[in-house]
This record gives sequence, C-alpha cells and structure tokens, in this order.
Amino acid sequence: MQGIIKAVCISEDKGTEKRPVPSAHLSAHHGLDGDAHAGPWHRQVSLLSYEKVEEFNRRGGCVTDGAFGENLLVSGIDFRSLPVGTILETPHTKLRLTQIGKECHTRCAIHRRVGMCIMPREGVFAEVLSGGDVAPGEVMTVTLPEEQEPTA
Repeated sequence: MQGIIKAVCISEDKGTEKRPVPSAHLSAHHGLDGDAHAGPWHRQVSLLSYEKVEEFNRRGGCVTDGAFGENLLVSGIDFRSLPVGTILETPHTKLRLTQIGKECHTRCAIHRRVGMCIMPREGVFAEVLSGGDVAPGEVMTVTLPEEQEPTA
C-alpha cells in the first residue's frame, strides 16, 4: 500500500494550526526540524489522511493544509486503519506508527474556529527511525507489522 504526500506542515508553537512548507527535514528520534511538537517522545510526527480533510471540507469545514495540526497530509492511506508498529517510508525517511488518535485536552485553534477537530479520532503519530528530507509529491509506502522482516 502506498500514498502521496500532499502537504508538509510545521508550527513554531503548540496548540496552533500548522502552515505548509515546500519541504522539511525529519531528524531521527526527534521529528520535523522547526516544529513545536518535535522531541524525544513517541509523537514526533503527526499524520492525517488527505481524504478525511476533503470529507470535512465537503461538509463545510473550509480548512487548509495543516489546520488540524498535522505534519504530514497524505492521500491514499487510511491511517486510522493501520496498526501501531506499521512502518511508513518515504524516499529518504522511515517512520514507525506509535499511536492512533489522541485525547484532546484543550480546544485547539481549529476547534475554536470550526467547532470540531478530526485529529483526535483520525490522526496518527509516529517516531522517526531514520531521518531525511520530505516534500509534497513524494510517495509514502506502508509496511504492516506482519510484513516486516524479523529483527535479530
């Protein structure tokens, strides 16, 4: 299974909408350089399915890329259906899915503006296993845990 990265987004502050950038660097065991959520924890990168945002907009949402706080917006992959441990690879990076959904402790900027946010139920989070540059238009490949090579 594979998808196409539609947007790469960052924000300098937590709790704000992210903004699209032409490309970014993912640092191993850290996340997107310059993003407020990067750091040595299990939610280094947030991902959201492009189709979920399109569906939200068809219902009158009027949001732009990064509005839900996602770092990577990807078409063709239903992240919510993938199990923890799934490997996500781009031409220069390798991520491992660590969490599906999240509890929304505070009302984020998009929730205040639109009245709801899809990130808590549709978004997923990953850690960066190997870093490199990432940009819109690149292919993202999915390897499910049962398809992965055993480690010695």
